[in-house]
Amino acid sequence: MESIKYIYKIGYGPSSSHTMGPKAAAERFKALHPGAASFTVYLYGSLAATGKGHMTDKAIVDVLSTVGKTSIKWEPATVLPFHTNGMKFTALDAQGTVMGEKTYYSIGGGDIVEEGQERVEHPDIYKLHTIKDIKAWCQRTGRTYWEYVDQHEGSEIWDYLHEVWQVMKESIQRGLEAEGVLPGGLGVRRKAVSYYVKSSGYTGSLKSRGTVFSYALAVIEENASGGKIVTAPTCGSCGVLPAVLYHLHKTKDFSEQRILRALATAGIFGNVVKANASVSGAEVGCQGEVGVACAMAAAAANQLFGGTPSQIEYSAEMGLEHHLGLTCDPVCGLVQIPCIERNAYAAARALDANLYSTFSDGQHSVSFDRIVEVMKQTGHDLPSLYKETSQGGLAVIKK
Repeated sequence: MESIKYIYKIGYGPSSSHTMGPKAAAERFKALHPGAASFTVYLYGSLAATGKGHMTDKAIVDVLSTVGKTSIKWEPATVLPFHTNGMKFTALDAQGTVMGEKTYYSIGGGDIVEEGQERVEHPDIYKLHTIKDIKAWCQRTGRTYWEYVDQHEGSEIWDYLHEVWQVMKESIQRGLEAEGVLPGGLGVRRKAVSYYVKSSGYTGSLKSRGTVFSYALAVIEENASGGKIVTAPTCGSCGVLPAVLYHLHKTKDFSEQRILRALATAGIFGNVVKANASVSGAEVGCQGEVGVACAMAAAAANQLFGGTPSQIEYSAEMGLEHHLGLTCDPVCGLVQIPCIERNAYAAARALDANLYSTFSDGQHSVSFDRIVEVMKQTGHDLPSLYKETSQGGLAVIKK
């Protein structure tokens, strides 16, 4: 299992699979053909169906245009066998002769693989690949999840998580200051600042819930506008974990060190899902994005409140279980409706999962690993029109 650094990618929205992944593929292909006069890029399946709304073409053209002219071909009806987010790059010389071709797949979280690869070429640094085994290690050694991360990643992971936390905080702060209409043509207004202001007029649980909503909205609205964010585990779900951690940091005065440890805990849960199932909305629906983000945030919150390894696992399990079957069908392919509301709601559910688990002894019937298996199967059973395409569900609603 790879480093949690690949769960937490720092970049620009609005989509890890449709923007960050294609951009990375374009950069890799450009490096192979610096002398090309022009490029033709074929986008297939989900990348073609919702690529314009996700700025896929812009991400690719911005990279390749520094070398030569770029033509984008949209092929939504063609789904390549390995993954629905397929793209083929062709480099041509000045006479129009093909210099080289490569097919890439954007598999979620900003990761790409080349045709013929089985997985992303990141080194495995974790020996254990399931929460069951990691939890057993925790119970055997008397340690907890963040210590398992520290043992395998080394001290450098804390510098990286510090940078992640800084970007998360900055995205909240920018989002709380920004106003106006988000790009894309749906006329969706930013709501973070109004939720934040309104929450200040309440006390107790209402104020708490309102500020959590505002923090999540701030980040996901920044993402929707192409701002700088951290995938957690994806762009489309990037508001959930920062909202929970920032809220607890502000209201409970948790130190930065404890926040970073919570990020490590959240990262190992996200990593297990990515290794054993998927965090790609195009592959398994939004359960793999917002559902996993909720699980990560629930685990992080429980870690902060001193939960046992079993309670932390239970909290994460609830966060994912109660998002099973969640479709990924954004209106017009934009990461706005229902993605923005969904992030705010999932942040609140993560806190509820933490609370529910805290009242328990951590014992429960269905394990986190079993929920990951079910999520993977459910995602594969979902028709493709409910997985990040524009052919069904909310995606076909005309505003």
